[in-house]
Amino acid sequence: MIVKNEEASLPQCLRSVKDAVDEMVIVDTGSCDRTVELAQEFGARVYHFEWCNDFSVARNEALNYVEGKWVLVLDADEVLTPEIVPQLKQAIAVERNLVINLVRQEVGASQSPYSLVSRLFRKHPQILFSRPYHAMIDDSVQVLVQREPQWQVISLSTVAIQHYGYQPGVIAALDKYTRARQAMESYLKNHPHDAYVCSKLGALYIQLNQVSEGIELLERGLRATSVEAPVLYELHYHLGNAYTRLKNLEPAVEHYQSAIQQPILLSLKLGSYNNLGNLLLGVGNLNHAKMAYETTLKIDPSFAAGHNNLGMTWKALGQLEAAIASYQTAIQLNPEYADAYQNLGVVLLKLGKLPESLAAFRNAIALHEAQNNQAEAQRLRLGLQEMGFQV
Repeated sequence: MIVKNEEASLPQCLRSVKDAVDEMVIVDTGSCDRTVELAQEFGARVYHFEWCNDFSVARNEALNYVEGKWVLVLDADEVLTPEIVPQLKQAIAVERNLVINLVRQEVGASQSPYSLVSRLFRKHPQILFSRPYHAMIDDSVQVLVQREPQWQVISLSTVAIQHYGYQPGVIAALDKYTRARQAMESYLKNHPHDAYVCSKLGALYIQLNQVSEGIELLERGLRATSVEAPVLYELHYHLGNAYTRLKNLEPAVEHYQSAIQQPILLSLKLGSYNNLGNLLLGVGNLNHAKMAYETTLKIDPSFAAGHNNLGMTWKALGQLEAAIASYQTAIQLNPEYADAYQNLGVVLLKLGKLPESLAAFRNAIALHEAQNNQAEAQRLRLGLQEMGFQV
């Protein structure tokens, strides 16, 4: 691990791995809180490195201190899931395995809930991190496998890492967007046709509402040579998001469908299926929207947004009891799901179940307010008052 001022999240991370690994190597890049002390309390060996605005340099420094044969990389805002440990031990016992890609759950992410990360790999002198922001070993692994074809790279489909860094408060506190943009723009100047950085920076531009710049980069990435399927998926997926923002639905649908067609793990496609369903629901293509949402739930039955969206589709189809069941499932999975409470209130009101409806609306308003969505809370409250209800 490389860390800086992570006293709040570090104990949870180290607790998740302390019984699964033989050593914990942590490079601190200038903490002024209790990060170093906490790491040492967990038995980690802590080293110090002066930060140089390049994550790959810092990660390679950490590799210098590794004594074991295999390396598992985590960030302080991540935890290792206990269910994956037996699979990890089985995978590293295979002599041909060089890298084991792991599924990471992006907790709190507004878009794709899962990603695939190359975080478990054999300690090999030719495996090094590259890229200043999205530091990864993939570039060096690709060169090594071409030179030594006996090695293989595999992927495990079970969620191995839970990542909490995409929660809005965390992002704001650490100013991740600004750091990411500066690092990737600097890298892009020297690698203008790198499909991976085109994907990541293009997606960030779209998040920052620089949609035209994002589209230009994503389309540049599609024109690059020898683009691997995971990167092609990201390029098409983010183009779908961009054209959705522009309300240009035909190319948005085409890009989501192209993303879905890529030969990658099914769990990684969940965001495209969900967003495609949203587009189809918006234009009244209810049966195909329903199929898209049902696919998200086959991929991940615990996907609360999929249940909520399926509920909206059932409502549009006139199947109100089915809609209620879907909303209630979404709320069970995510008790702080304000929109699901709000949607539940609407359907209950249609069925004349007034006390239950008002209770759902009260929950929705309270959650909107707690989540700093004051405008929606006020809009909902005024709408109910206009109908003669006091909440």
